[in-house]
Amino acid sequence: MSEETTNTVTKENRITDYVKSLAAIEEAMEPYKEQKRALKANYVENGWLEKDEISVAVKAYRLMKSDVDIEQLIDFYERVTKTVGK
Repeated sequence: MSEETTNTVTKENRITDYVKSLAAIEEAMEPYKEQKRALKANYVENGWLEKDEISVAVKAYRLMKSDVDIEQLIDFYERVTKTVGK
């Protein structure tokens, strides 16, 4: 086999391995995703929070977790709002 053919076969094998691993991880994550959906539904059904409140809380949590510069975010948000309008 030529080097190019060998590289192509190796690349195809890597892609196949990656997709199989990804599928296994996503399958393993599914119970946790269902648990997350159930948690949200529980808070909504009990009237503790509304869906939009949960959504904003999750966004705030993810921003905090990713260490976003909130001042810069607000600045850009205001610029985009002025440009695009609400």
